Amino acid sequence: MRRVYMDHNGTTPVHPEVLEAMMPFFKEQFGNASSIHWAGREVKKYVDEAREKVASLLNASPAEIVFTGCGTESDNMAIKGVAFALKDKGRHIITTRVEHHAVLHTGQFLEKMGYEVTYLPVDRDGLIDLEDLRRSIKPQTVLITIMFANNETGTIFPVQEIGEIAREKGVIFHTDAIQAVGKLPIDLRRLPVDILSLSGHKIYAPKGIGAQYIRTGTKLMPLIHGGGQERNRRAGTENIPYIVGLGKASEIAQRDFPKRYDHFLALRDRLQEGILSQIPHVQLNGHPTKRLPNTLNLSFLCIEGESLLLNLDLEGIAVSSGSACTAGSSEASHVLLAMGVPPEVAQSAIRFSLGWANTQEDVDYVVEVLPRIVKRLRDMSPLYQRYVSSPK
Repeated sequence: MRRVYMDHNGTTPVHPEVLEAMMPFFKEQFGNASSIHWAGREVKKYVDEAREKVASLLNASPAEIVFTGCGTESDNMAIKGVAFALKDKGRHIITTRVEHHAVLHTGQFLEKMGYEVTYLPVDRDGLIDLEDLRRSIKPQTVLITIMFANNETGTIFPVQEIGEIAREKGVIFHTDAIQAVGKLPIDLRRLPVDILSLSGHKIYAPKGIGAQYIRTGTKLMPLIHGGGQERNRRAGTENIPYIVGLGKASEIAQRDFPKRYDHFLALRDRLQEGILSQIPHVQLNGHPTKRLPNTLNLSFLCIEGESLLLNLDLEGIAVSSGSACTAGSSEASHVLLAMGVPPEVAQSAIRFSLGWANTQEDVDYVVEVLPRIVKRLRDMSPLYQRYVSSPK
């Protein structure tokens, strides 16, 4: 059976060059980078090189890069770190209703500790109103945390404008860029961003490694205490093989960015046009143009998304019904609900997220298989029969 993987926003395979770069650090290069003897010195230079590669991808200074265990840790580190460091200035944080749960649940945790969190609404395309953001800022506001691009719909937020508002008001701005890094150009010497989170397994590095950009001078209390690693910003023995892997993945992402972007965009548009031309009653979720080049979120009206996902799986096609971190939940996507999508339409949504190894043949296979699955499921659905027979 043919296998097609289109869930790259959930995770990516480790790039062969990344795996090759990592292997020596599981064997002969085994030292602790904090040790001053030869074994430690030999590996520390590779940590420094990886830091430079991550910084280069973002056009930042290596001194502004901190390695973490994952994207969720990076988000927690940013939000709790600023909240605790600036609690004497104020305890108000602004975010949106469509953030990843790493941000939303951290906000809810802080609310239990006496912080106030404003959750900005979004429009039908998944975007905030910048004037709404401006009005929400108070003298007590210490942090704005708004994602760079949404993991479910791919909608890209106006990060430049958000950062300019934050600068104008003297508020720290953090962006969860976990889905944007490697897919969009990011220049932190030009973007008014103070803290940025990224994750290795979204850019063809292994799971279990992430990073944080912290602009020089930004106050942040460490999330993990212990040793003095990462310039006292994140304690714990460095995960050398994975740090090297993230560095190599960042180097590849920068090297291959132009052709990857064009490749993603061509395949996504081919997939979207193929599905919409062959299957009626399909709704696009997310901004039609301000969207990640690899991401397509569609609702197939009158079908349960989970049923569609399982039937695609039986045909060897791996996609998602939302965030991988909420897999197994029967609830409709909080992102789509916040966008005003009716619950029954939100529950019929499927996310296709493409990767560098996907081909036109993969797309054509999905477009060939999907219509008959949708037809079969709709033929069994009394909901659909009523929908097509009702006056519009």
